[in-house]
Amino acid sequence: MQYRLDKYGNQLSALGFGCLRFPQKNGKIDMDATREQIRLAVERGVNYFDTAYVYSGSEAALGEILESEGLRDRVNIATKLPHYLIKSRAALERMFQEELKRLRTDHVEYYLMHMLCDLDTWEHLKRLGIEEWIAQKKASGQIGQIGFSYHGSSDMFCRLVDVYDWDFCQIQYNYLDEHAQAGRRGLHHAAAKGIPVIIMEPLRGGKLVDLLPREAKAVFAASGKGWTPAQWGLRWLWDQKEVTVILSGMNSVEMVNENIDTACDARVGAFGEAEREIIAKAVAAINASVKVGCTGCGYCQPCPKNVDIPGAFAAYNRYHTESKKGARKEYLKCTLFRKNPTAAGNCIGCGKCEKHCPQGIEIRKELENVRRELETPVFRLFRGVLKVFRIFG
Repeated sequence: MQYRLDKYGNQLSALGFGCLRFPQKNGKIDMDATREQIRLAVERGVNYFDTAYVYSGSEAALGEILESEGLRDRVNIATKLPHYLIKSRAALERMFQEELKRLRTDHVEYYLMHMLCDLDTWEHLKRLGIEEWIAQKKASGQIGQIGFSYHGSSDMFCRLVDVYDWDFCQIQYNYLDEHAQAGRRGLHHAAAKGIPVIIMEPLRGGKLVDLLPREAKAVFAASGKGWTPAQWGLRWLWDQKEVTVILSGMNSVEMVNENIDTACDARVGAFGEAEREIIAKAVAAINASVKVGCTGCGYCQPCPKNVDIPGAFAAYNRYHTESKKGARKEYLKCTLFRKNPTAAGNCIGCGKCEKHCPQGIEIRKELENVRRELETPVFRLFRGVLKVFRIFG
């Protein structure tokens, strides 16, 4: 296993274990299979495990396995505060203590604000006393380092990086999202400030493996490298020195072994021009079926009505190229779980954005398509519930 350093010089395995997708059996986490995979991962050098309060059963399963197998002192636990459920300082403390209880530990090494997506949300948390709370928890040793996970545009990500002395951060980043969400710009901005970056969705939840179009698979197969599509995606990331840990939601022994083998071999600078050209060809093959040619440049922002235009188009394109269910879920997370929602339905058709779009996209027309296909009855139900929660919570 290769290791990379966090902000304070601690060694973190380049491959982290993402605990969202533990194997399932009869609708519940398969504890025997999960135990086997976690034990194997630790024995082979993985020391970073990422979970969250809202990952159903994940914290409790991880805590039970680490305790029963005597592995707690060999790993770093990263979990997350669902700030969107927090309305008071007391509630913040109660939720954190519940997480420690689930994890069967008295501390976590890494703690994140889950899906911190805009400055307004951070200001709300500050009014609840989050900065003082963090300082107290770090002083007591209950929290080692503090960070945030993020879904949204690169502009907002960079602003969030700059508003607090973060110890680390976590972003969605892969070769297809190189210029979407926080993207390469966000990765470099954080790294330039000495903030380690943890990568989630390096393979888009398996989409860059299982749902690749035939043309993209053919590009990789013709390379002569003998790498699987998953290895291409992971190696592209480990080639970048700004990447600290790549999280993989592994759910089989074979996947654990393959990813660890790749992590042991991949190095910064190992990708040459030939490899980058293959990735570019694969991206072109994938993008051939996209609906909106948005590059995520952000020139259309800010919207007077707070629409996250690049984020909306990214989800819309995934809706047509990958999983409809997954795209709707991502769209919901990226638009509603914010202090001020950013959905396409906010658009009033002013046209300001279109004056600045380098690609000449008919943004108003495409936003209407997004609204029609992604703002489903379920979406509208969530929007109503969250609106009530914000008013009365």
